[in-house]
Amino acid sequence: MFDKNIYIRRRRTLLEKMAETAPEGKRGIALFIGNVEAAAQYKNNAYKFRQDSSWLYYFGLDEPRLAAIIDLDNGEETLFADDVEIEDIIWMGPQPSVASKAAEVGIANSASYGTLNILATKALAQGRPIHFLPPTRYYNTMKLAALTGLGNEAVSKVAPMAAEGGRHASEELVKAVISMRLVKEDCEIKQLDDAGALGQEMHTVARNAVKIGILEQEIVGKMEGVTLSKGWGVSFPTILTQHGEILHNHVHDKRIEPGKLLVIDAGAENNMHYASDFTRTLPTGGKFTQKQREIYQIVCDCNELAFKLTKPGVAYRDVHLAAAKLMLDGLRSLDLVRGDLDNMVDAGIAGLFQPHGLGHNIGLDVHDMEDLGEDLVGYDPDQKRSDQLGLGSLRMARKLVPGHFISNEPGIYFIPALIEKWKSEKTDKGFVNYQKLERYYDFGGIRLEDDVLVTEDGARLTGPNRLPIQPDDVEMSMA
Repeated sequence: MFDKNIYIRRRRTLLEKMAETAPEGKRGIALFIGNVEAAAQYKNNAYKFRQDSSWLYYFGLDEPRLAAIIDLDNGEETLFADDVEIEDIIWMGPQPSVASKAAEVGIANSASYGTLNILATKALAQGRPIHFLPPTRYYNTMKLAALTGLGNEAVSKVAPMAAEGGRHASEELVKAVISMRLVKEDCEIKQLDDAGALGQEMHTVARNAVKIGILEQEIVGKMEGVTLSKGWGVSFPTILTQHGEILHNHVHDKRIEPGKLLVIDAGAENNMHYASDFTRTLPTGGKFTQKQREIYQIVCDCNELAFKLTKPGVAYRDVHLAAAKLMLDGLRSLDLVRGDLDNMVDAGIAGLFQPHGLGHNIGLDVHDMEDLGEDLVGYDPDQKRSDQLGLGSLRMARKLVPGHFISNEPGIYFIPALIEKWKSEKTDKGFVNYQKLERYYDFGGIRLEDDVLVTEDGARLTGPNRLPIQPDDVEMSMA
């Protein structure tokens, strides 16, 4: 955990932000539910425990079955948990008391987990608003539904507390949390760099393990061993595939074949639960073919341009569009598309080749705060999500400020089913050279991703050393 004063300050800041949403006496309470263990096959064989990220941000305690209430009118804080009994001690050993856990993060009051129901019922009876975040885990959904008297769907809906009698998750609380977690503190940046170092080591191990005939699974096992031995584990299920045109391919049962492109999209979660997320695309035999190098260089140039453009005051949506324009220029040089670049960008032609956004926020989640709502997290109030393929999947469009921590991950993919669909429906408006494009149906895909911190005067890459990205450097690193 961080020093307890960090958690005290964060909760105080949250209290101040929530004070702006309603007059004193009508602010209500903020209710936080931590995660519980989830059974894998049976109760005593649980999945590896992962605490809720917003809970970690404000309370730090990394164990199951915890809850907290912050009274938004008087600032009183209470931690809810159960002290262990002798049967627990037999299996787990002596454990700190609930009161000592509360004190560890600067909370003066503590109570048993069961009394949470009493306080929630009292607040409802008094007509006080109960602010809570939309739950992700099913237990938390059911718990919130029971505490508030709402249905499962209602507790997952986010809206202003003035709407529908406040019978839903609190948009005011969601926005307050996002405003804080979106801009990383110095202590968080240190943790993100640590996670970046782990992620880079994972990729280095993977690159050194690539050889013809080896099972993909063996490479995955070696790289995931890095973060299990030095951190919490992977920040998301590892993507390692020779079919890069399948964006999220988690199947690792193929043997490495010569002449293929191996997309490795993987990251680490460190022991403080901060994430990293890197992608590199490697030639399985150690050398790119001319055709592979041509497409690879376009993606690499897009990555470099996006990093160069990333700075305070620039909307990341505009960075996405600039990278898309450069990508189309490269594809035009290969006669895969034809026409005016600006017209192609406006028509959304880039989405045929990159049907995802340029990047997303990174923090305690690899797609940070996505559980709170993509648009609320990634878009400024005056921005609207596009309905174009690719641009419409952009998770981070905001005007950048120092402390934003984002991914930069352009890619080019040749997806036969998507190409055929566009061809039959004439979606391309005449810009795509399908006759030439058919020669790329067996190409696969390429993605190159770095993690980027927005600084006061620009941006910097995370981690100690950038993974090789220029094609010559990649080949040299595999020699």
